[in-house]
Parts: sequence; structure tokens; C-alpha cells
Amino acid sequence: MRVVLLIRSLETGGAERQLVTLAKALRLRGETATVLTFYPGGALREELVEAGVSVEDLGKRGRWDAIAFLGRLWKRLRALCPDALYTFSTTSNILGLCAGRLAGVRRIVWSVRCSRRDMRLYDRLARAEVRLAALFSCFADHVVFNSFAGLRDHVDAGYPEKKCSVIENGIDTRRFVSDPAGRERLRGEWGIAEDAFLVGYAARLDPVKDHRTFLRAAKVCVDSVAAGDFPARMRFLCVGGGGGRELRALAAGMGLGEFVLWGGERQDMPSVYSALDIAVSSSSSEGFSNAIAEAMSCSVPCAVTDVGDSARIVGDTGWVVSPGDAESLARVWREAAALSKEDWRARGQMARRRIETEYSVERMMEKTLDVLRGGGSERGAFSGG
Repeated sequence: MRVVLLIRSLETGGAERQLVTLAKALRLRGETATVLTFYPGGALREELVEAGVSVEDLGKRGRWDAIAFLGRLWKRLRALCPDALYTFSTTSNILGLCAGRLAGVRRIVWSVRCSRRDMRLYDRLARAEVRLAALFSCFADHVVFNSFAGLRDHVDAGYPEKKCSVIENGIDTRRFVSDPAGRERLRGEWGIAEDAFLVGYAARLDPVKDHRTFLRAAKVCVDSVAAGDFPARMRFLCVGGGGGRELRALAAGMGLGEFVLWGGERQDMPSVYSALDIAVSSSSSEGFSNAIAEAMSCSVPCAVTDVGDSARIVGDTGWVVSPGDAESLARVWREAAALSKEDWRARGQMARRRIETEYSVERMMEKTLDVLRGGGSERGAFSGG
């Protein structure tokens, strides 16, 4: 079948990574997949090109370029004549639906990859888009959520339950695998001793990811070590793009300057995860956390806040705390640091097995193809959640 995948950009992010994973899998299967982006470039673009996937940018000229962009998208869809259009993100869902219907695309499927968010953290246009998407959602042929939490929240907001289903993310376990050489290389680059316990958070520097709680938990640990209550040599790492000046200033003001490293945006994520002793998500809102699942695939134990499907992903392989609870987060870090090497390794192996069993790319692709071909819409939306 001919499938068009529409997304804002191919910069590093969870939705972007899943689109790339799906497009490559479709290509290997012999399906025709074309990726259309609002904006050119992006850190993940080359990976698609190298895999033989066609990538085209539609030259959106900024936030307010909507009508002209809609016309360009309509013309391209008319030319490509896809069997299905699969859109990622709120803006892509709305514009893709409008252009797709005008172009006569037979089947339009939305992808929604978040759960409940505090919209006070976003501007008026973002809030208006969310409300508009809820109104337009009934005109899509199907809506795919990557988490049961996201589905429940959006059905409550007005999305049509009968058209909704969950397809959890697929993790490329051949790419995301433990990398001892990468661990040694990055720890050397960052000046982290092998016997230091490295706590890492891989996420864009966005308010919804709640790095403030991560930093407050780091402060609890640092103060505990300084007081002699805990002997571990703990260090903390934040990896991800976005404006981090305010967070860096906050860390410095908390006296964490020498303990917290800022790794920026990186593409060698299997090595990054392998360098960690525990991977963290302190987010206040999630759908399906790619970063946590990827770290687990690299045999790294994880500690997460109980938002979205994060607790479901880690299962009994990691630790779960309430969102915003820095004290509890620090407590589980100390608990993890106290594990023997054998226990730490066993937890990591359990985590990888869970990803291999529950969150494979093959499973995600088969379910997605079923929906794109017209199946899936009669399934019980909340089954399994």
C-alpha cells in the first residue's frame, strides 16, 4: 500500500523517532512510504534517506503560514494519491485532515502521543489547537494513541471512543542495546569515574518534562551524601535539546553546579543510556516514554513518575513515584545505588526482556498496518489498559 506520513519536522523527539522507526519498517516490508514534513532538515532526516525512504519538506514559512501551506499539502497529496495518510502531532492532524479530505485520500489516521497536559504551560494558540483537534477528531477515520492514559484523557475531552485504539510504541532492540565501549567513552568524555553512580534524564528541556523535580531530587541526594547519610558518589546528567539557560541557572543556584552535567542533544543515544546507572523520567505528563523504553532496551533500570503509561512500561523492573515528589525520587535513586552489581545487572536484563516481549517494532508495525488498511476501528478502546 502507499502510505504518506506527515509530521512537523524530523528533529529529535519521541514522535519523530517513532515515525522514523515505522517508515523504515514499512520500507523493509515492501510498502511505499513517503514522509512529508512542514520544515526542512532535522537530525533524523538522514536516517530515513539512508534507509531509502522518500522525504519531502513542504516549506512551511512559520507558525502563521497555514492557508498557503494547506494548498501545498493538498497538491502533494493529490500527486502522491496515497491509500492512507498517517499524521503525527496536533497541528499535523488538523491540517492533514483538511488537506487529505480535499485531496480525496481514502483513509486518514491521526496519531496522538500525549496524555493530560497542563495547558497553562503553553500559549493561546497551542490551547486553541488542542480544543480544535477535539472538535475535528470525529472526522478522522481512526485515531491511534500510543498510551492507554492518553486515550482515556482524550476520550474524556471529546474524542470519539469508537474510532480510537492504542498502539504502543515499538523499540528497535537491535539499535538500542547495551554498549560497554560507549559507556566507557562517554564517561571519559564527561569526566565520570566508573565507580560513580550516574543518574540520567533524557528529554527535551520542556516544562512538561519537569526537570525542576529532577533537580530538587538531585539536591536531596547531594545534601544526603554531604551529611554522610549515604556514601555513593552520585552524579546527574540531563540530555536533550531546548532552552536550558533557566534550568542551568536554577541548578547553579541550588549548589548543584559540579554535580549536574548538561549533555545537550545527542544522536548516540544507545551509548548515552549505557553510560547511565539509572535512567529517569520525572515528567508531569507523558503518553508513552520512548526514552524510558529505549533505556530499558539497553539493559538500564529506570525510575519514573506515575504519569501516562510510564508505570505500565517499567512494570516490576524499575521504580515508580508520584509526579512532583522529589523526596521519593531521591529515595529510589539511593535504593538503586545500593544494589549489588549482580542485582543491578539482573534488573537491567529483566528490563530488556520486557521491551523485547511487549514493545517490539514488529508488533507495532503489524497493528499500524491493520489500522491503515481499515481494521482496528471496532476494537474495544480500553481493552488491555
